[in-house]
Amino acid sequence: MIKKLPGILALAALTVACNQPAKEAAKEDILGAHRDTTVRPNDDFFAYANGGWIKQNPIPGDETTWGVGELVQKELYAKLKHINEEADQKAEKSGSGQQIGDFWHSAMDSAAIEKNGIEPLRAELDKIAALKTPADVMNQTAHMHVYGIGVFFGEGVGQDPKNSNVQAYQMSQGGLGLPSRDYYFNTDERTMKIRNAYPGYIANIFKNMGVDSAQAKAKAAAILALETKMAAASRKLEDLRDPYKNYNKYAISDLKKIAPNTDWPGVLKQIGVKSVDSVIVGQPEFYTALDKLVKTTDIQTLKDYMTFHLIKDNTSFLSKPYFDASFNFYGKIIRGAQEPKPRWRRALDAEQGVIGESLGKLFVKEYFSEKAKARYEQMIENVRIAYKARIEKLDWMSDSTKKKAIHKLMAIKKKVGYPDADKWKDLSSMKIDRGAYVTNMMRANEWWNNYSLNKLGKPVNREEWDMTPQTYNAYYNPSNNEIVLPAAMMTVPGFKDEELDDALVYGYTAASTVGHEITHGFDDEGRQYDEDGNLHNWWGPSDSAQFVTRANVLAMQFNMMRPFAPKDTASHINGKATLGENLADLGGILIGLDAFKQTEAYKKGEKINGMTPTQRFFLGYSLGWLLAERDETIATQLLTDVHSPAKYRVNGPFPNVPDFYEAFGIKAGDKMFIADSARVHLW
Repeated sequence: MIKKLPGILALAALTVACNQPAKEAAKEDILGAHRDTTVRPNDDFFAYANGGWIKQNPIPGDETTWGVGELVQKELYAKLKHINEEADQKAEKSGSGQQIGDFWHSAMDSAAIEKNGIEPLRAELDKIAALKTPADVMNQTAHMHVYGIGVFFGEGVGQDPKNSNVQAYQMSQGGLGLPSRDYYFNTDERTMKIRNAYPGYIANIFKNMGVDSAQAKAKAAAILALETKMAAASRKLEDLRDPYKNYNKYAISDLKKIAPNTDWPGVLKQIGVKSVDSVIVGQPEFYTALDKLVKTTDIQTLKDYMTFHLIKDNTSFLSKPYFDASFNFYGKIIRGAQEPKPRWRRALDAEQGVIGESLGKLFVKEYFSEKAKARYEQMIENVRIAYKARIEKLDWMSDSTKKKAIHKLMAIKKKVGYPDADKWKDLSSMKIDRGAYVTNMMRANEWWNNYSLNKLGKPVNREEWDMTPQTYNAYYNPSNNEIVLPAAMMTVPGFKDEELDDALVYGYTAASTVGHEITHGFDDEGRQYDEDGNLHNWWGPSDSAQFVTRANVLAMQFNMMRPFAPKDTASHINGKATLGENLADLGGILIGLDAFKQTEAYKKGEKINGMTPTQRFFLGYSLGWLLAERDETIATQLLTDVHSPAKYRVNGPFPNVPDFYEAFGIKAGDKMFIADSARVHLW
């Protein structure tokens, strides 16, 4: 869940603030300057709250979305760039400074990258070219997975959903070049445009390698046909949300029952799987289909598929012809970007994925305060107390299930800011030098593969963080029953915490982040895990039925939301696939508001800049989702993402919140109005 922080929005108004009391000016600028007063809050609250800023700030050419989050990231990236440039100049011989400096140097050395071309991958390409049998193909597939190239299937190490104290090797569907399986079959104009352009992109990759045009086109057509068959065996996005249906444990020796032609024990051994005798297969039918495809598909097509994916997954680290080919397809056609981000931004994105914690240590040392950490730790407890009170008052849940729900709620652990001093990952054995950029990436991927596989057979480290402190995000981990709030999520550029009133803070942080993440523990998927993080049904039958019935009301509401109407009335939000996030948004708002009502700011009821505390709460939440999105990005999101577009994360849940009606005088006939009988009555 990405939290969009509002602080930086008042950039243009800071001059005004110099001549006024800082606290009052900051409040007015944040929640007043960006509204579109030509829109009634009763009809489109997102546009009312955020439309003024969106109209005045067009999406830059190298961005596919533009809003609060991107502006926060812009300032964050400037800090990270400074850290990298200093490390590059110091050229230390060891430690995290050496890794950061050398990685930055190799990523920014465009002359060397252009000179090297595709040669750093030559050894891998030669291995693929030498394959002769399906068994050879699967052996090479294992080798490629070690380097992070996810050909044919997905895999990794994670906590066993039914025994969270154990790390399990998990296998899933995967191996597609288009964003999701629906891109291979949907017949709407947008999707067909992308599908029709895909073979041209594949052909361009081969032509860059020296393959003649006719042969490149033939290879592309064959790869698309192969991936289409793989997609046909893949489950839809909404079907991946059922943790029970996607949990199928097999002894490694029994994998032949679903894939008789593949030596899976041998393949897994080459990947590095050890210390376990069983694996969890998410979608067994996919592996049955893959087994047949590898056996029956022309060997050259399999090799071409592997060659294409090897290069596709590394185009960001290769010379310009390869990068341009990928950007023109994935960046322009799929996501709508007009131009690529500058090299330094792309370098930081790559660095975050491989040595992010090395960078994180320096980030928190320079840019994050203990005072901020303490404030948000206390906020979590305030929201927890409010959630407990709301559960106790539910009239549809039995006392037995209430007791278990509260037990789980109180057991939720919190991680705020950054790991403790002795909990950082030790990345010192990862080799990073000033050589080929793509080689650094391949070695880093191998290091992370080994790091993950080394967890097998060992106790779960519940103190480990899955995000770096400088990651602008937050998450709930059902297997650990924990919420994690990295330091960057709490960054409000241009403002100090004391300049932001409680109503705003509780809207954009307590509701849209803290309450949201805690509610994930009780959404359609998270509720199926117990307080210890195990997949275990702790609900009474009638309580479970009530939950499903009430939650389905929200799913049906979102199914009716069509971002491209009236021009396109067929494309709509997938209410089932996005249900977990939509439930978390609604729950977060309700619980965040309950917590806010316990503050002195709410109890005093004083207006600030003409707005009541409750109005400021809803505006603060809305500013947290201020975002302009390209149509192409929204279209991709509808097919691939379990999150709804930003506008609907405001306009979707608000009509189900009683206080919203009173705060803004919403009445029957208003577009934001939903009759009480049709609202969601869950939490």
